[in-house]
Amino acid sequence: MTRLAPLHALCRFALISLKTIGLMVLAPAALTVAASVSAHADLLSFSHGDVYIDTVKGPRHFTVEVAQTEPQREQGLMFRQSLPANAGMLFLYGQPQQAAFWMKNTFIPLDMLFIGADGHIVNIAKRAVPMSQATIYSSGPVQAILEINGGTADKLGIKPGDMVRVQLAQ
Repeated sequence: MTRLAPLHALCRFALISLKTIGLMVLAPAALTVAASVSAHADLLSFSHGDVYIDTVKGPRHFTVEVAQTEPQREQGLMFRQSLPANAGMLFLYGQPQQAAFWMKNTFIPLDMLFIGADGHIVNIAKRAVPMSQATIYSSGPVQAILEINGGTADKLGIKPGDMVRVQLAQ
């Protein structure tokens, strides 16, 4: 049986400053459609892993793509037309930080689970609106964010305080 690593042991990547996040999240809406189309043509690939969330209703499993680099985190789930029911994207950061996300070029509603360095869910942004440029913030420092289909957190009873365990593919 493979031992699941605590979240802090998996995060080996550089800290993104709030200034960098702010520039990414609050980028001007004047970006052209052509830029979006060319970015879509150059989509990145991701490593994979498994996420387990211990809830009051029992453990929940998600097969995830893992965004570990800055370009991967910037792309995220943009341009996806669908996401399988028990799938998601896990964003990993090197150190705990305040996080800010948006839904630009994201076509599906998402629940965003903000995860602290201790592996517990800090807060959940439910049913983020597709294509919105509104900024969605963590309510405190986090070391990871898990994006899953909108409404899944309520459906599966996932709540702040639940423990998240991560197993990355070798």
